[in-house]
Amino acid sequence: MQQRTDRILIVEDVDLDAELIEKEIRRARIPFESRRASSRAQFIQEIHQFKPDLILADYSLPQFNVLDALALLQTEQQDIPLILVTGHHSEEVAVECMKRGAEDYILKASLKRLPGAVTNALAKRRVESEKLLAEAAFRRREEQYRLITENTRDLIALLDLDHNFLYTSPSHQRVLGQDPEFMLGKSFEDWVHPTDARLLKRTFEEALFFREGCNVEIRWKLQTTHRWQSFETTGSWIFDDRGKPQRALLVSRDISDRKRAEVEIERLAAFPRFNPQPVWAFAADGSLIYFNDAVVALTRTLGKSQPREILPLNIVTIVKMCLSTGQSKIRMDTNLARHTLTWSFAPIVSHQVVYCWSEDVTDRLNLEAQLRQSQKMESVGQLAAGVAHDFNNILTIIQGHAQLLLSGKGVDTRVQESMRQISLAADRAANLTRQLLMFSRKQAMQPQLLNLNDIIQNITKMLRALVGDQVTLQFDRARQLPIINADPGMMEQILVNLTANARDAMPRGGTITLTTSTVEIDQSYVARHPEAQPGVHLCLSVTDTGYGMSRETLSHIFEPFFTTKEVGKGTGLGLATVYGIAKQHEGWVEVSSEIDLGTTFRVYLPVSAQMGSPEEPLMEPTQALGGQETILVVEDESGLRDLVKEILQSYGYQVLEASTGNEALRVWHEHKEGIDLLFTDMMMPEGLTGRELSQRLMAEKPTLRVVYTSGYSVDVVAADFNFREGINFLQKPYLPETLAQTIRNCLDHKEKLSAC
Repeated sequence: MQQRTDRILIVEDVDLDAELIEKEIRRARIPFESRRASSRAQFIQEIHQFKPDLILADYSLPQFNVLDALALLQTEQQDIPLILVTGHHSEEVAVECMKRGAEDYILKASLKRLPGAVTNALAKRRVESEKLLAEAAFRRREEQYRLITENTRDLIALLDLDHNFLYTSPSHQRVLGQDPEFMLGKSFEDWVHPTDARLLKRTFEEALFFREGCNVEIRWKLQTTHRWQSFETTGSWIFDDRGKPQRALLVSRDISDRKRAEVEIERLAAFPRFNPQPVWAFAADGSLIYFNDAVVALTRTLGKSQPREILPLNIVTIVKMCLSTGQSKIRMDTNLARHTLTWSFAPIVSHQVVYCWSEDVTDRLNLEAQLRQSQKMESVGQLAAGVAHDFNNILTIIQGHAQLLLSGKGVDTRVQESMRQISLAADRAANLTRQLLMFSRKQAMQPQLLNLNDIIQNITKMLRALVGDQVTLQFDRARQLPIINADPGMMEQILVNLTANARDAMPRGGTITLTTSTVEIDQSYVARHPEAQPGVHLCLSVTDTGYGMSRETLSHIFEPFFTTKEVGKGTGLGLATVYGIAKQHEGWVEVSSEIDLGTTFRVYLPVSAQMGSPEEPLMEPTQALGGQETILVVEDESGLRDLVKEILQSYGYQVLEASTGNEALRVWHEHKEGIDLLFTDMMMPEGLTGRELSQRLMAEKPTLRVVYTSGYSVDVVAADFNFREGINFLQKPYLPETLAQTIRNCLDHKEKLSAC
């Protein structure tokens, strides 16, 4: 062990004397480190920085002496021994210094005694320091034991040989509700259950025999509730130097929480067993050590006999990786027998076990895919409707001006031909917008009660001509087909579009089968098909024997302008139109297809629940007549507004115009007595729609007639209004004659409609 180097502070203002002192100490081979101080300030500084083990001080320094040094040590509470080394021979000085706390008195003339005095002083300091350290350590241990005893919830007690309490910890008050002082001198039998008291006595006997602690579970009485509570108790003995027992030590720990935890563990153990979801457990080597009944059921569903047959192929690697990293592996998918299984692994590293939960998510994935497809189609429909609406404004202007030029006199033949081509192109564009509006369910619909078999019968000849000689067209129509409330023209368009699509899927010929049937849709079917509705439905199926479609193609077939045909061979609106018409009739479309196995489209339409009355026939088209009435035209598209004004003025009407609803209100307030009819777009900027404008104006003038116009259909823009195409509603695009005829029809109509 390395010898300790002592620190000695020499308080001396004479360098020669200080060197003699150091030389004398070295001669005695005492290992030390020294510093000097020759003033009060240096003395104080070295006391705090150098922290000496011994001070050797001359009696008198300039303005500072040993008595001052001893006083400073007491003030600073520094317990450092000081030896007076001086040239004075006064015994009175020596006595006074010793009284003030000096350790020894040595004359400079007798320095040979210095090494012994230094050795004795340092040894004495070490002994005192070690004693202080031992006392401090004892106090710390005593304080630790006291803190443990006073703050633990364990019941700690010392008993005499007759089992009477000599000491009880404060925890008896917190846990049992019993004052520890009250228990002193009394037997534990007063607080322990009678049956358990006998067990505790026997435990102490065993502890005495084996000379080690023995455990037993006993019940202590709770004073606050007078209930018995279980404690795990250790009884042991404390022996004297001769091995005779002096006291008994009793330590009891509340195990009620553990008891509850054991019950909870038993309850949780039942959870995986009766869990309807498959639960697995794997050992560290990947071997299967547990599975519940749901695993057995899943195994049978997948057509396997052993649970291990449906596990992921790399199960051993997965288990080892989870245990080595301590991290879970969540939602790993595998495919088996056209089923998708998802697996989640959770390692318990301390037990070297990996738990696993699996689930057959095939139906859920299919349902999510259908829902995403439905949401996508809805978004695409909104976009298509917006495009068609704005395009209809443009087409109305093109068709209107083309017709005005064609009807003009003195127009060159070549110009007339160009105008006719412009008009024909506008008609074709208008047809595209009508298909877009059908897809987005914003096209005008004229429903009536009908039998779909009759519609098929009426267009059979046209369908046979459509498919050609290479394709066989078969029909399987139900005899008792229920009535539906549908637009006949739209039903024909569904049949034509699906038949044409089936024909194009069979370039080398094949068979197309059209089937009608009645189906009952229940809630379980609706749960698997988000677009479906419960109830009785008519089902139209169109099946071909063509080359089929991939899953990727199936996810896009109802999108507008999506086509698998060559450029110029199709617009990509056929199936989109079918989808839109079905949705507009509160139905839906399903498709099933496999490569080289053909395709089947199924259109579901709700069955009508009541008989309807015939619609009032529209007024027979006649040559458009004009008039002298005043018409307020409200249209935010300036080019279209100018065209309408020009057309109506050419028929003799007086025209007032406005670009917004708010502007129309200002015009109305100036001319409302003379205005006979309001011609307004349904959708306008600045917040006031055509419907809201008409309601405000009709509240002031009930005799006012109104004609609405829109790029959307009447049933979409105001489904609760009694709108009639050609009387009080004009869908864009329209021809000048149609505009004039509709205005005249509304003004001359006998019964005023709710919106007119």
